[in-house]
Amino acid sequence: MNMRDYNEKMLTIPSKRDDLQLAAEQSVDGPGFLITSVEQLSGLAQARSLWPVTMGLACCAIEMMGAGTPRFDMSRFGWEIFRASPRHADVMIVSGRVSHKMAPIVRNVYDSMPEPKWVISMGACASSGGVFNNYAIVQGCDHIVPVDIYLPGCPPRPEMLINAMLELTRQIERRPIFSHREEIARAVEAAALAAAPVSEMKGQLA
Repeated sequence: MNMRDYNEKMLTIPSKRDDLQLAAEQSVDGPGFLITSVEQLSGLAQARSLWPVTMGLACCAIEMMGAGTPRFDMSRFGWEIFRASPRHADVMIVSGRVSHKMAPIVRNVYDSMPEPKWVISMGACASSGGVFNNYAIVQGCDHIVPVDIYLPGCPPRPEMLINAMLELTRQIERRPIFSHREEIARAVEAAALAAAPVSEMKGQLA
């Protein structure tokens, strides 16, 4: 499945039809044709050449390795190379539980990565501590590093990781790099505050 087919499939999902972030981004006037084209070209190049850093913390790392095998073949999306050095990588996949002993090392790896960089929190343990609600485990890696994509599951399948990677690709493709990014951030925040609370979202049950 190529990216165009993936985006069309995403539009068939009810939760993806009304994208508040995309609507807020489109409500902001762009800086002009030339700069907008440069942004699109830059986002397309970055989204198709992401290099994850080699870092496995727990059982989710086995599923992350599985995503790179021929059966799932995430290299078809440009994510082929896992770099052993964080200075050569731009994506961190936090795969598994993060202990307080490991937290400074995870942060050190993140700080060693060059900008721009992104983080995927893979699995329930990385996202919220999972079943390890105790003093030894950090209750969510967003206490250590900023997270762009949360991937649920215990452990999530390689297909779920590939879907999270494609969602991150969509975000990077739309990422503004010039001065109007602040206006877009304000518009997205205003749209999020104006949205209906999760407790009132009944979806198809209404």
